[in-house]
Amino acid sequence: MPLIALGIKTPEEGRAAVRKQAEAGVDMIKVYSTLDKEVFLAIVDEARKYGLKVVGHIPDSIYVEDAAAAGLRSSEHFFGFGKVIAKLLGERVNLSYVGSGSDADYFQRLGEVNPEELQVVYQRIRASGLTICPTVITFKATTDTSTFKTGSFPRSEYISQKVLDIWKSQWSQQDDAPNYIWQKWAHMVSGLNQAGVPLMVGTDLMLPGIFRGYSVHDEMAIWQETGIAPADVLRSATIVPVQFMGLDKRLGTIAEGKTASMVLVKANPLDDIRNAEKIEGVFLRGRYFSRHDLNQLLEEAKRLARN
Repeated sequence: MPLIALGIKTPEEGRAAVRKQAEAGVDMIKVYSTLDKEVFLAIVDEARKYGLKVVGHIPDSIYVEDAAAAGLRSSEHFFGFGKVIAKLLGERVNLSYVGSGSDADYFQRLGEVNPEELQVVYQRIRASGLTICPTVITFKATTDTSTFKTGSFPRSEYISQKVLDIWKSQWSQQDDAPNYIWQKWAHMVSGLNQAGVPLMVGTDLMLPGIFRGYSVHDEMAIWQETGIAPADVLRSATIVPVQFMGLDKRLGTIAEGKTASMVLVKANPLDDIRNAEKIEGVFLRGRYFSRHDLNQLLEEAKRLARN
């Protein structure tokens, strides 16, 4: 749980915290994995009264489908989906917090799950209105953290010593994650897409191997490799998040009267999503940045990382 988060132990504390945040003018309430079920349900219920969306981690105390049905509007990462696999396998599921991602080993057994039963779960999630931000790249990056501890890796010129020190402190005592976790989770993400569950492209922040901007493209490439059509990937990187945030009247599509922000690319991303990286220019709120301008910004980012 981040240092800026509030530790909530009772439903009453949860409701009071929601009211305080609502008075402060927040748009959403983010929840984390350690919440007890009754506390989580109280937070969701109170947030509904104030018209606030509840987003974040699926608490370990509740199943994904139940959290979604209760009113969780978006979930981040794979949290909770290991329990989906365990439940479908008939395994005894621990609904208490024992560590972040403690049920991840079940991803190794995804192939044992009845596909039809898994689809039933996906359809329940879709019917609930839950939107999922999978951040597959986060889990792929953590399969080789030793590379990022050395300070010598691709794109290292954009990483400051301060960030590198944070990476080292976070992962110095942790083993690299096995590849099957991100690979099986990516397979589930493809299944969720096929079931019509709304997905948002995202990464995370301050984790080894996550680079602002670049990792978004890495995430999109992973989705395409799992079989998700480039058009669906693009929607999940543009219109789906904008609609989720309630900003679709001014962002997300190119139309008269909307904010003039768009990316110009040299090749068609509908043919290959990796073409979205071939950026020739950017319009940001009506201001144009040429490829030359963008290169200058990248050089500035390198300079700032060195200082």
